[in-house]
Amino acid sequence: MPEAISHMLEPHSALYLDTRPHVITEGSGIEVRDEDGQSFVDGVAGLWSVTLGYSEPRLVEAATRQMNKLPFYGSFNHRTNDVALALAADLVDIAPIPMGKVFFGNSGSDANDSAIKFARYYHWSQGRPERRKIISHSCGYHGTTLAAGSATGLPHIHHGFGLDTGDFLSAHCPNPLHPSSRGMSESEQVDWLMEDFENLIEEAGPETVAAFISEPILGAGGLIIPPAGYFARLQEILARHDILFIADEVITGYGRTGSMFATTEFGLSPDIITTAKGLSSSYLPISATLVGERVSAALAEGSKQIGTFGHGFTYSGHPVPAAVARETLAIVRERDIPGHVRDVAPHLARGLDKFRGSEAVRDVRGHGLLGGVEFDAAAVGREPGQLGQAVLRAAKERGLLLRAMGDTVVFAPPLIITGEQIDDLMERFTAAYHDVVDSPRLRQAA
Repeated sequence: MPEAISHMLEPHSALYLDTRPHVITEGSGIEVRDEDGQSFVDGVAGLWSVTLGYSEPRLVEAATRQMNKLPFYGSFNHRTNDVALALAADLVDIAPIPMGKVFFGNSGSDANDSAIKFARYYHWSQGRPERRKIISHSCGYHGTTLAAGSATGLPHIHHGFGLDTGDFLSAHCPNPLHPSSRGMSESEQVDWLMEDFENLIEEAGPETVAAFISEPILGAGGLIIPPAGYFARLQEILARHDILFIADEVITGYGRTGSMFATTEFGLSPDIITTAKGLSSSYLPISATLVGERVSAALAEGSKQIGTFGHGFTYSGHPVPAAVARETLAIVRERDIPGHVRDVAPHLARGLDKFRGSEAVRDVRGHGLLGGVEFDAAAVGREPGQLGQAVLRAAKERGLLLRAMGDTVVFAPPLIITGEQIDDLMERFTAAYHDVVDSPRLRQAA
């Protein structure tokens, strides 16, 4: 196809508005093909999300059956469809903590927006309308809508949009490599983070804070895995101040970490869990906000005072995405996808471990089928972010699609990937790494 400028306003794409995007046209298993017929291993599952791989026939059939039966019915005015009701029951059944209700939306962003609104509504119904503030991490990612974007701690999500950040507070990123924690042991770093978190609450006024939102593993902020003991200590502080805990499992939910939910693995006790991506293997847009019993009871009580619960979307509980989500959950359970992840994750861990101590590598980290290699651009005379992008370009030339946050290149392949396929993925990445690090041009720049 001839080069042409896209008429589409692409997400996160300001640098590319004057060139044609890389256009993907087909997908099967863990591979996709572009408009030129070139195949690529998809090392990031689309956007951390195509958990069951491409062209899974059972998901295609589920969508087709539902389109033929009932292509749409909404969920307003105490009327809904049978598929949404069944999916809500499925989710309550597999939830890691007792859940009262499930709210459906269309994306991770609107799931987190909803959770933030629910937290404020909860406190309002308890006679505490002044509790509006939300705490999140300085490196957390929760979406780009007005509230979720305000909770996201990445500067480029804020610039130019005039987000309402007055009610959003930023806690230190729990990154073991944080400059302020250099020389600390893991337990000392947790002590420092907890002291900072307590100070943040006290400065804001505990009586004004509604909720804390966090990913169990912080994804788009650089694949940050908090130090051991971090969440246990933090939850004690939240409970003491009656601050709700929202667990953002948009990336980690439905098997990515080797458990159905990372909440279980990390010993979390959230009041609300937000999910999307893997809920339908991203075949159709759907999100689910799982609301704990005490919060859902408060939402119901509050709605009685007003006469309605004034929140929802036209496509909340859309029957076609709900049908695909139900089939996705059925496959995840029947094929024991979390167990499969536990079986093959050591292949990814071994492949990543080979980069520890390698030239221009600052850190290596991973959990389940999430992995990251953080490069040190300054070590080879590059500006921040340049080395990560160079490795991405080299990987693409090797038939591998990855993603970089700054100089951290991340891996999040479809969960159906085999151990042998992971080994192949890592061989391609290793070759791409050497293409960049061993290049005469890079050494001249250094």
